[in-house]
Amino acid sequence: MSLCSSAVAVSAAPVGPWAYPPSKADSVVDVYHGSRVADPYRWLEELDSPETAEWVAAQNRLTQGFLGSLPGVNAFRERLTKLWNYPRAGVPFREGGRTFFTRNSGLQNQSVLLVQDRPGSAPRVLIDPNTLAADGTVALTSVNVSRDGRRLAYGTAAAGSDWNEIRVRSVDDGRDAQDLVKWVKFSTLGWTRDGKGFFYSRYPAPEVDAGTGKTFSRLENHRIHYHRLGTPQEQDLLIHAVREEPKWLLRATTTEDGRYVVIRVNRGSASENLLRYIDLGDPAAPRLDAPVVPLISEWTAEHEPVGNDGAVWYVLTTDGAPRRRLVAIDLSRPQPEHWRVIVPEGKDVIDGVEIIGGRFVVRSMRDASSRLAIYAKDGRALGEVALPGIGTVGAVNGREDEEEFFYSFTSFATPVTNFRHNVATNRGAAFDPPVVAFNPGDFETRQVFYTSKDGTRVPMFITHRKGLKTGPDTPALLYAYGGFNVSLTPSFSVANLVWMEAGGVYALPNLRGGGEYGRDWHQAGTKERKQNVFDDYIAAAEWLFANHYTSPRRLVLSGGSNGGLLVGAVVNQRPDLCRVAWPAVGVMDMLRFHTFTIGHAWRSDFGSSEDPAGFRYLLAYSPLHTVRAGARYPAVLVTTADHDDRVHPGHSFKYTAAMQAGAANDAGASPVMIRIETRAGHGAGKPTSKVIEEAADKLAFAAHFVGLPAPR
Repeated sequence: MSLCSSAVAVSAAPVGPWAYPPSKADSVVDVYHGSRVADPYRWLEELDSPETAEWVAAQNRLTQGFLGSLPGVNAFRERLTKLWNYPRAGVPFREGGRTFFTRNSGLQNQSVLLVQDRPGSAPRVLIDPNTLAADGTVALTSVNVSRDGRRLAYGTAAAGSDWNEIRVRSVDDGRDAQDLVKWVKFSTLGWTRDGKGFFYSRYPAPEVDAGTGKTFSRLENHRIHYHRLGTPQEQDLLIHAVREEPKWLLRATTTEDGRYVVIRVNRGSASENLLRYIDLGDPAAPRLDAPVVPLISEWTAEHEPVGNDGAVWYVLTTDGAPRRRLVAIDLSRPQPEHWRVIVPEGKDVIDGVEIIGGRFVVRSMRDASSRLAIYAKDGRALGEVALPGIGTVGAVNGREDEEEFFYSFTSFATPVTNFRHNVATNRGAAFDPPVVAFNPGDFETRQVFYTSKDGTRVPMFITHRKGLKTGPDTPALLYAYGGFNVSLTPSFSVANLVWMEAGGVYALPNLRGGGEYGRDWHQAGTKERKQNVFDDYIAAAEWLFANHYTSPRRLVLSGGSNGGLLVGAVVNQRPDLCRVAWPAVGVMDMLRFHTFTIGHAWRSDFGSSEDPAGFRYLLAYSPLHTVRAGARYPAVLVTTADHDDRVHPGHSFKYTAAMQAGAANDAGASPVMIRIETRAGHGAGKPTSKVIEEAADKLAFAAHFVGLPAPR
């Protein structure tokens, strides 16, 4: 690929019926495999330049001016705030006889970590992230307790960045040690059994990129280190690196018995991985210089270790089983022909396995809804855990030496609720359930199956107020993702609840590209097959129309990240499909996504413009490159954040500029606006106050165009 530039054309004044701020159009042209492709808004990739800062400020003034004028925005904000204000807790876990969990009193920007020192004792605050930044933008991202329960390694991230810093706190007195570990990204963590240190993954300290700073540096040379408590990070021991493959991702954990370091090696976001391990020998005196031993050396399948009995490892794998199976691997005979099947592949997709109380607790998924079952170590089925209904089991936390475990359950009208369960008796109950100011019984959910363009059968959940009479004038919100093996299952959202309270329908289709039906379903929505995802989404909307749930003039399309790409691509392909579109933190420039931060890791799903075939199919749907001047697009509210170092904000900036330019001379065009959050990132760790403000703005924007009444 080559790059050439020439003169710059600059708009002199706000343009179009919506008075868009000017976006200069540079004469930048890239040449891909002999094809010339213009990139006039390349300058918007320079996030810290004065020109970009001025553009961002002007766009926010336009957007906030319009949103602030909408009569329903205050009512939506008030209702969201009231419903959000309920106490809720994270799923507890235990270490060293202590119980740890997070709690939010309601409107706290960040949840607080508490510890219960012994059964029956009063919980006490261990970490309150709300004290770390006045605006609540420093989040607690990870919590890892040493095996004796005395020390806590915890990660924090500022302004929504993926960059983490790890500190160590004494659980006894709540004081931090001097330890500080920086430049951590995409890391797991594993303590050695002696409590003297932990394994973690980091990148080299990044160089400052012109115009973007360290936050947005390209990422290479992920490596595993061991940090010994009380020593500076510069003395951390390098455990494993693959210098000849700088884009690989390396993650380390330790087995519960402290004997082994488990190393997962990934090529970007692909689920297929390698496995390696280190035998530490005596857990009380671990050999940190022991060699790294390969266990799985072929990129054939996904392999997820879930525990071990000495040298016998239990591994969840897609090897020979696209919907996963659980196998036992003896390290003395690790070849696949010697594997012993514990839980075979079935009609359901196995999501995860935990070893609790000498048994396997298996979380699976049937038609995008969770199941939970218990198996003996020899694979005998011991019964299913009774769940409240159609919904999602979240975290399952328990120990190999304790029979009691905790898990969470949620659905579209059920806030995340924690359950305590006994693996031996297979009995349990909810504890400390959240109470929200609405009646879950007022809403109903059904699952339907529709046919996509190529005849594929696709499931979709539909939720709304019980007894709602739907028709062409009913507002509907269609949310989807369709990528990276991510499964969309029922979940509770205050924003969706407010939408449904006001009389809207919420629909969630399970598009190809996700993991709802295993590896084959995922692969059917990747690379040259990505159009299947868009076709599935379009077919979902058309099913809603045909079955009298809504009509194009009342439909809102919504998605974030890969789902933002989905919305952008479908809006460009079918601008008549909806009245409003919410593309959030989307991957919009499909020719250059791999050049930003961790974007190279997404080539497993998207392919790359560096490949001639990849260039052709990416160009065909890339939202930035498929904007058509004069097309009648729906009202579009793009959302992104200035610290999003997962999906570079330049994606949304350039897409917005192109869409605004395409509609600039159409007096009847709907608005294309962008809401740019400051001191926020891709979404994780966003303060509650910012979440509520953004939700209120989006709901008011959509309500204005589709006729959804504001709360009263």
